[in-house]
Amino acid sequence: QVQLVESGGGLVQPGGSLRLSCTASGSMFSITEMGWYRQAPGKERESVADITNGGITNYRDSVKGRFAISRDNAKNTVYLQMNSLKPEDTAVYYCNMWIFNQYHQTNNYWGQGTQVTVSS
Repeated sequence: QVQLVESGGGLVQPGGSLRLSCTASGSMFSITEMGWYRQAPGKERESVADITNGGITNYRDSVKGRFAISRDNAKNTVYLQMNSLKPEDTAVYYCNMWIFNQYHQTNNYWGQGTQVTVSS
């Protein structure tokens, strides 16, 4: 079984920073794309950033220049560095990974979610 465990969420003032981490464990052959999503109350879950196994990154327009996604393949971990945080960034953040198993089947996995609250 594959499990994604997130950490790094919390309460921060506007303009502050947080660094989210997500580590995968279990039966894995390889990890392809990694990404971060978020969901605010009453809103649909939205993509924040993603990174391919080749290191190509993509960000939603509202976080460009403020957030940075990175990965450490040796640790099966994806990070999201969040700077210059705004109240509208408040949401539950979920990591997501596409992972190949030993039979070379691709499956999608989600982390448990971590709350990020940006408030004065």
